[in-house]
Amino acid sequence: MNPETACSITVRATLAVIAATALLLLTVPSSAQQTMGQAVAPAPLIQQAPAVAPAPAAPVSAAQTAQAPAPSAASPVAASAERDKLLKAAAAGLHELSPWSMFMSADVLVKAVMIGLAFASLVTWTIFIAKMIEMTVVRRRLRNALGKIGDARSLAEAQFALGAKGNILSSLLAAAMREARLSAGISSDAGIKERAASSFAEIVRAEARRIRLGMGLLATIGATSPFVGLFGTVWGIMNSFIGISKAQTTNLAVVAPGIAEALLATAIGLVAAIPAVIIYNHFSRVTKGYLELVSRASGAAGRLLSRDLDRTHVSGAHSRAAAE
Repeated sequence: MNPETACSITVRATLAVIAATALLLLTVPSSAQQTMGQAVAPAPLIQQAPAVAPAPAAPVSAAQTAQAPAPSAASPVAASAERDKLLKAAAAGLHELSPWSMFMSADVLVKAVMIGLAFASLVTWTIFIAKMIEMTVVRRRLRNALGKIGDARSLAEAQFALGAKGNILSSLLAAAMREARLSAGISSDAGIKERAASSFAEIVRAEARRIRLGMGLLATIGATSPFVGLFGTVWGIMNSFIGISKAQTTNLAVVAPGIAEALLATAIGLVAAIPAVIIYNHFSRVTKGYLELVSRASGAAGRLLSRDLDRTHVSGAHSRAAAE
């Protein structure tokens, strides 16, 4: 088949398709008009029906006509009632999202995390109250003791001025007198002072360890509480996503409670950690100031020991001179 024959066949087929389409378009309106005519034709019979119908039929149609708008009139009322019901349900759901209700509806592991963090917060505030009272008392006592021995000329006089009160300065004076008694007959003052300084250092270190008691626990709570709370949050959100997959919905009313319960663990962790860090920093400064007072007390005891040693040598020299 040559190209011209193929082209003529293609043109003929195209013209045949166009003719068939035009015939179909002309046929459809005519059939539609016939259908409309058939639908409109019985209209006069329907309009004449009320005139031919008996009189009792009129009240029935009137009643039906009166009853017909009833659903449309009642539908706004039903929609309004349904909307009010939904708003009340939403308000009840928001009211139920209190910390206690979220705690009660949380997972067992998340509850354990929250209880542990609440206990850590209780420990933090207990340490704060105890350390505040302790630091206030020991600083006031040490300042008063340093003021009392300011004019003392010897270790014995200083101990008499302090009395029987047990504090760090009394321990330092007792250590100095014990070293002086044990070193009696030794002419080297440098050795006595060195041994006394070693005893003072041990007493100061022991006092520093005692006064820092509880600080390590504060540091641990402040450093680990946010991560413990985050662990509870991760676990709770994981359970929430599992619930979402089971419910097969992403509605916020379904998703929000579980996520809120999970985030409550992080909130409690921050509530436990932030005060712990602040209290730890505060007592670090207070402890540093108190240890400076302890160092002053150690220096005062060392000076009194040095005076006693010098007086001993002077009195010994005078005794030898008098004997000669």
